Amino acid sequence: MIISSKELFINSTELNEKIKDILTDDRIFGLMSHHVFEDFIDEKQFKLVSDELNEKRSQGKFSIIYGVGASLVENIDLIIYVDLARWEIQKRYRSGEYSNWQGANTGEDSLRMIKRGYFFEWPLADRYKRKIANNIDYLLDIHDEANPKLIKYSDYIGGLKEVVAQPFSLVPFFDPGIWGGTWMQKTFDVGRKEKNLAWSFNGVPEENSLLLNFSGTRIEIPANNLIFNFGEELLGTRTFGRFGHEFPIRFNFLDTMDGQNLSLQVHPKVDYAQEKFGVNYTQDESYYVLEAKNDAVVYLGVNNGVEKDALISALKEAEKGDVSFDDQKYIYRYQMKKHDHYSIPSGTIHSSGKDSVILEISATPNRFTFKLWDWDRVDFDGLPRPVNIDHGEANIDIYKDQQWVEKELINPFSTIAKGEGWLEEKTGLHETEFIETRRHTFNRKVRHENHGSVNVLNLVEGKEALVTSPTGEFDPYRIQYAQTFIIPATIESYDIEPYGVSLGETIKTMKAFVR
Repeated sequence: MIISSKELFINSTELNEKIKDILTDDRIFGLMSHHVFEDFIDEKQFKLVSDELNEKRSQGKFSIIYGVGASLVENIDLIIYVDLARWEIQKRYRSGEYSNWQGANTGEDSLRMIKRGYFFEWPLADRYKRKIANNIDYLLDIHDEANPKLIKYSDYIGGLKEVVAQPFSLVPFFDPGIWGGTWMQKTFDVGRKEKNLAWSFNGVPEENSLLLNFSGTRIEIPANNLIFNFGEELLGTRTFGRFGHEFPIRFNFLDTMDGQNLSLQVHPKVDYAQEKFGVNYTQDESYYVLEAKNDAVVYLGVNNGVEKDALISALKEAEKGDVSFDDQKYIYRYQMKKHDHYSIPSGTIHSSGKDSVILEISATPNRFTFKLWDWDRVDFDGLPRPVNIDHGEANIDIYKDQQWVEKELINPFSTIAKGEGWLEEKTGLHETEFIETRRHTFNRKVRHENHGSVNVLNLVEGKEALVTSPTGEFDPYRIQYAQTFIIPATIESYDIEPYGVSLGETIKTMKAFVR
């Protein structure tokens, strides 16, 4: 007998009614769900299925129940957990061939599907995954639908345990956007068939995947499984105690080289994010300039003397489409230079201008961008991208003007230590942000301490470097230009040195950790 787990739950109409308040009518924003699967069980159907399974068992017959939440029924003999990284899930939403769980919404606007995933399905599924972890027998990897792979769960956990004892990198993903550029296509030789590449997420365990090699068989898994199973080892006791099963640091690229400006935007302050969206912390950010043409600028804060009422009025008039927003009148612009670093605490109006490549070093939440103006353009689908002036108005810190920004946010570099052939600098982030960043410039081996936290790094200058253990606790790990890598908190100290073609040259790394 083969049964779908859909038979255990209320139908999509009933479910949608129960969660309508958390999904809201907004295209992008919802309220974080605290539901569990048991909240949506159809008690009558659940009993019928359970009785039928028990009857087959008493007859010595074999039964399979498959689908989301299948192991909620009792007396399960074997559990195979099927897993997908969130980026792969998002791609399947976009394909128009899949629906959300119990959503009956195949082909719906992908932004709404992703919203439903982010605020409802993914936290729901994560709670369930953690709850049943000790009962799982096998893991099934279906990232490659034509080539599924099955592995014993005990072997899989052993693999994760090895990962948190060594440096590692995640599987990056790349995505085009209306403002995207060409630098990543040329530099990394990826996405050549796309119109452009706007984003690369290469340090976001919440969405990226991780590759594990088991005797020549490559298994792809959601990287956040590391946190669910070895959170304290990965993050460190202090950071885990503060953030729990959430990886708090995000590294990603923004490419506008030969492209366009990002939208003018602002992120919610923490109290607003908690009250309106039910998240624990907010989207504080920073821009580290990897490359920039001579005409590249960053939009950061407002011009001196700008009043909030006048700014909001001008933005709302521009939203109507009759007039364009006069950004030069209201928004402060600063000439970008390679290796600049700008802190962007929540409440700061900002945008990266065209002809630049930015390494964003930020807090992990990444879906709380309030667009204020999008330069009078439409997206690839021919529709204007959502603008959120009302949300933005409630969060704009108008005191963050040119004078304040230049003092507080632009290149707040200070020397921490230096020696022959090396320099360590603190480059941010702002005192209101929980992430600290350090830049190392060096032509010889340099010792790093982890500051009691997971470390996330990127090689921002130089072609190659080697990460080694002073005590031999992990194998040497080679990194290449612009590669993001993670040092688990179990590694208290490590060395980085120029390697290969970079031997004898001066290279740079950027490092982030939780204060």
